[in-house]
Amino acid sequence: MGQSLYKVVSCEDWQQALTAGIFRGFGIDLEDGFIHLSTGDQVKETVRRYFSGRADLMLVSIDGSGLGETLRWEPSRGGVLFPHVYGAIAMSAVLQAEPLKLGENDEHHFPF
Repeated sequence: MGQSLYKVVSCEDWQQALTAGIFRGFGIDLEDGFIHLSTGDQVKETVRRYFSGRADLMLVSIDGSGLGETLRWEPSRGGVLFPHVYGAIAMSAVLQAEPLKLGENDEHHFPF
């Protein structure tokens, strides 16, 4: 198994991906032409910036080694390299998907 990468999506969007049997991205992913992912070190800030206070989220853990040549590391926030997927993500690359719970002060609780 390779590095775990993370995608944060709404519960509704994740259910649609499960029904389709493949993850093609939603919203900004479709607009930008690639699926935005984060490393474990990046995902907390991503959630703070873009999903603050939302209680309807899933944290999806993806095996980076299962993405093959569709995975590219590209500069994003402050020039830091972020994982982007050009194409769909097969469900076989998904390690786990779990609700991203809100705790005190509307801060999300991460499993790591």
